[in-house]
Amino acid sequence: MKVAIMQPYFFPYIGYFQLVAAVDKFVIYDDVNFIKGGWINRNKLLINKKSSLFTVPLNKSSSYTLINETKINLKFYNIWKVKFLRSLEQSYKKAPYFTEVYNLIKNVLEINENDLISELAVNSIKNVIDYLQLDTEICETSENYNNKTKSGQERVLDICGIEKASQYINPIGGIELYSKKTFKENGIVLNFIKSKPIIYTQFDNDFSPWLSIIDVLMFNSVSEVNKMVNQYELE
Repeated sequence: MKVAIMQPYFFPYIGYFQLVAAVDKFVIYDDVNFIKGGWINRNKLLINKKSSLFTVPLNKSSSYTLINETKINLKFYNIWKVKFLRSLEQSYKKAPYFTEVYNLIKNVLEINENDLISELAVNSIKNVIDYLQLDTEICETSENYNNKTKSGQERVLDICGIEKASQYINPIGGIELYSKKTFKENGIVLNFIKSKPIIYTQFDNDFSPWLSIIDVLMFNSVSEVNKMVNQYELE
């Protein structure tokens, strides 16, 4: 059993889905502290052919609040949603896969009054996984594990133990946080995933790398994206 654990991001970049595709079970870390200035509620797209940041409006987001307790600001969200969809249409309407991807995004953005940013982000991830027909099993830490008293490497090892994981794969950015020796002592192989360069045509402008998966889907077929999803190496 190969396992990965990651916070929920709203329509994250393709490297996130490489991690999803690399494992049998992908655990969404939704009951840890919200990361202000991170990628949980924001990402980048091509707007007027330039890389531009978009941000889902939240209600008093704080690093002292758990991700699955962080609320969307509904008053501003409805205004933001209209503007966001309009920007998508203006910027991507000539992209080869605009219609199907635009409809996917529009469906994800239809939220309930009590929705939290974790629910919106998880929904965006699950819809992309379904669109790409990936067969990785998805679950959230808040619903499947009773180990919130643990943290860091200890909690990751506990989740791996519950899942009987033989291999744990983490983004390359965590190479200083986890010890291969400690994982090996627990009978688990620890690897770090590193994306290979990914380039595709974005209209006629210079390529802007590592944008939201939305950009990748707009310009590439499902089979093309699945090839990109497998363009990584493990260290």
